[in-house]
Amino acid sequence: MDQTATYLPYESTGYFSKIVSDYLSQPDSLQPFYLHTPDLPGLQRSIAARKIFPTQRKVLVEVLQEQYAGLTLTDITKTNIESLLQEQVFTVTTAHQPNIFTGPLYLIYKIIHTIKLADELTAAIPDAKFVPVYYMGSEDADLDELGYVNVGGQKLVWETKQTGAVGRMKVDKVLIRLIHAIHGQVGVLPFGQELTDLLLRCYTEGKSIQQATLELVNALFGSFGLVVLVPDHAKLKSIFQPVVQKELLEGFSHSIVADTIEKIGRHYKVQAGGRDINLFYLVDDKRERIEWLDQRYEVKALGLSFSKEEILKELSEHPERFSANVILRGAFQETVLPNIAFIGGGGELAYWLELKNVFEAVQIPYPVLILRNSFLLLKKEQWLKWQKLGFTEADLFTAELDLLNILVKRETEHQVTINEELQQAQLLYKQLRGITDKVDSTLSEHVTALEKQALKKLTALEKKLLRAERLKYDVQRQQIHTLTQQLFPNNSLQERVDNFSLHYATYGNNWLQMIYEVSTGLNKGFGIITSRD
Repeated sequence: MDQTATYLPYESTGYFSKIVSDYLSQPDSLQPFYLHTPDLPGLQRSIAARKIFPTQRKVLVEVLQEQYAGLTLTDITKTNIESLLQEQVFTVTTAHQPNIFTGPLYLIYKIIHTIKLADELTAAIPDAKFVPVYYMGSEDADLDELGYVNVGGQKLVWETKQTGAVGRMKVDKVLIRLIHAIHGQVGVLPFGQELTDLLLRCYTEGKSIQQATLELVNALFGSFGLVVLVPDHAKLKSIFQPVVQKELLEGFSHSIVADTIEKIGRHYKVQAGGRDINLFYLVDDKRERIEWLDQRYEVKALGLSFSKEEILKELSEHPERFSANVILRGAFQETVLPNIAFIGGGGELAYWLELKNVFEAVQIPYPVLILRNSFLLLKKEQWLKWQKLGFTEADLFTAELDLLNILVKRETEHQVTINEELQQAQLLYKQLRGITDKVDSTLSEHVTALEKQALKKLTALEKKLLRAERLKYDVQRQQIHTLTQQLFPNNSLQERVDNFSLHYATYGNNWLQMIYEVSTGLNKGFGIITSRD
């Protein structure tokens, strides 16, 4: 594929929160809420802290080998898994729920960013090795968020009656029918049949969603050496058992996060509030809150009640039944992985900034936080139309009406702005104030009021001039509207809506390689990728 990539500052797009923009510029106000800076020195400090922590590498590798049993592994993925036994090997991790068929594009970008940073660090730090890991949040129960996919402007929804952790749900005939619907969109494209066959091979009836997702991601990224970890496993949860026990007995995380939220909330919108006990009870197809009520642990939705002794016995015998919510999920992740960097989206970074003191309370290393790469993809014909309209990459995030105004002002033969006239009016009223001040200084306020009225009416006239002239550019207005709707579906970022299917069906695995080539481990900005073929 022939393409070019340019990068824009995130704040210039208008799609990223103030806390994310500020984190990238590292202001003093945010420094109490993270530990290591998102640069090479910060990563090296993270490595030093991780070396001290007793990661149970043998258990991790045993679980990975168990979950990959029966799958076809590339040599590089197999080597990466085995290398995790070595003390000088660390992970770079991204986390995401098992959206059906990978969900929106940004999961692909997150994974490739993780791979790229791991590769760059392995090259930059010769006495260490870095393994890219996709940590699957398979215990999430939000099917409304995970159970749909957008392909070619069509929203395909998995209408299933299954409940509980999405990762434990089973592939059914309804889900398989969605694959055939995807084929209807991609089947005529060069790699459309290849993609359909891949989805049908991974999503077979009766298989769990987490297993299907593991197989699909492994098929897509095995050649890059990506390791997928499904943490819903008794052996892994047994490692985290001391933290779960501390949460059950003390509810320690809630007060810590509440204090941090109060401090962050003085300047930014708060992401995750947490609960008195930040744990769920997970069994079969159910995942329900654990609450401390009347001196007992209650799981009301399941009709379960435990004394302190009973719930500690349950934890000891069945650690897999305890599921961390968003407040403790990161601590679980960093307990089982020898991780030094976490790559996440803006929302993820915002809530991770609330958690540093939670990590400190249980003496778990806190990783470097890195904003994931973001991209906007333009086809050749889209880019040519955009250029023909006289716009650049920097104009892509400008509102439609503002774009049309820019075009009209540039193209019209008539005067549609009255900046000079406004300045002349202001000068006139300044002169009038000079005249009235000599006669009666109290008249100055009256002149100022007249000036405000006049300038308001003149500004309204300018808007009417521009509005009248815009009517002559209806063709260009339609072109701008069509392009912006294509590039920003549902008035959102493309990466938050579109699935990867059409891109893969058009270019095959080369498309993933192209994203890898334009990705940067230490983020350069929002990427604009324009195709030249």
